[in-house]
Amino acid sequence: MAADLLPLSSPRRVLLQARLYLYRRSLSTNLASPPDDSPTKDEEEIKEGGGVEKGRWLALPPFAAPPVDPSSLAKKMMFCGGGYPAGCSGDDYTTTALKWVRRCCPDLPATLVHKLFRLRQVRKNVASSTISYMDSHAEKMQSKRVSAKNAMMPGDVILLPATVQKSIVGKFDDASGEDDMKYMRSIELYRDTTIIVLNKPPSMPVQGGIGIKYSIDALASISLKYEYAESPRLVHRLDRDSSGVLVLARNQFCASILHSLFREKTTGASFNDIKSASRVLQRKYLALVIGIPRHSKGLISAPLAKVIQEDGKAERITIADDMKSASAQHALTEYKVIESFPHGYTWLELCPLTGRKHQLRVHCAEVLRTPIVGDYKYGWKSHRRWKPVPFPPTIDVEKFPRNKLPFGLKSGGGSIAEKQPWLHLHCKQMTLPNISAALEHLQSLNDDDRHLSKLEKLSFVAPLPTHMQQSWDILSS
Repeated sequence: MAADLLPLSSPRRVLLQARLYLYRRSLSTNLASPPDDSPTKDEEEIKEGGGVEKGRWLALPPFAAPPVDPSSLAKKMMFCGGGYPAGCSGDDYTTTALKWVRRCCPDLPATLVHKLFRLRQVRKNVASSTISYMDSHAEKMQSKRVSAKNAMMPGDVILLPATVQKSIVGKFDDASGEDDMKYMRSIELYRDTTIIVLNKPPSMPVQGGIGIKYSIDALASISLKYEYAESPRLVHRLDRDSSGVLVLARNQFCASILHSLFREKTTGASFNDIKSASRVLQRKYLALVIGIPRHSKGLISAPLAKVIQEDGKAERITIADDMKSASAQHALTEYKVIESFPHGYTWLELCPLTGRKHQLRVHCAEVLRTPIVGDYKYGWKSHRRWKPVPFPPTIDVEKFPRNKLPFGLKSGGGSIAEKQPWLHLHCKQMTLPNISAALEHLQSLNDDDRHLSKLEKLSFVAPLPTHMQQSWDILSS
């Protein structure tokens, strides 16, 4: 720690400033459309097997290493008061050739990219002090085959067969209209140079997959890219039927920092450093549950484990009987009763200190014995006896819009007045470090104040979805 507080020497400061500048400049390059440079002399002599045409190669932008190690930076912000991680030059943060290709060519099918590496049809022009990459006709190009796991070094240039350009797929051509883009931008809560924050609507998955036509990550790559070279990236998850604050990173480097923050929060809480883990990164959920908890507030400490169903396909999360089992994961949730009602419902504020799959839903259903309304996976027994709560005459039902939403999203209904209510789980607030300000602070490297602990925190609040607002009004009237 003492070494971390020593002032940086002037050459060291200049070097870090230069690296940060060059890295940011590389991110502004249009990575999705690499420059179509003329082939060099050595490139024309390359001939791969598998149908690659002679002299037909696509050069990706030169790799630029991040100026600092994202993981070390996240640890400093999380547990050490935010001091700058002295000595972190980015060497511990490895970008593989596979990651770089996926970052530069997000519209190339992942299966094709893996196939190219498997067939050894990917090359790398190795950086050399005797080669100028500003000269597209350098005669001393050091080109060699590269595997997916090979680490990238600053200045390395990946070469792909030019035929891959025919395989670039357009996502959702029928959903890229102006109205659809307007909707995606209408759910933005915040945007700066490093992150985009959304109020995720219920029933939309955050990540695509088999049978999923629309997802947040795919739609964001179309509607929320703006002038940036890279598409926004997921850094955490919300269940498909839940809603609320969802943070996207605007480039891979920022995504790595945020991934580390979420990971360190879970790690710190698991080692009982709850105060530090909850101070920097906080999430607050609002949930309507069936029943009334025995205590008005408390800390749930119950490990979770994944169980495969009898069909061998479906899975569910349950409380682990033995923490020593291979699949058991430590899970902590703070809860507080907001209000209980004679109908037998309770509004809870839930604060997850760890980030486990279905953590809040399982803790509510199996520990508190109060399953979340609309959770048919973990609270199906309670929903077998479900009886709708009608709208009181004091509520004007017409005030709730029933506009048709894009992307197949649910519109209207879903409250406790319905026979089949939707999931009542909403991430209402999130507080996290100001990554943009932290990077600007690193670039300035002010010796008089090099502590990130004094930088402001960002806090985002997401309004309730319509079905939860209706349930709130019904119970409150």
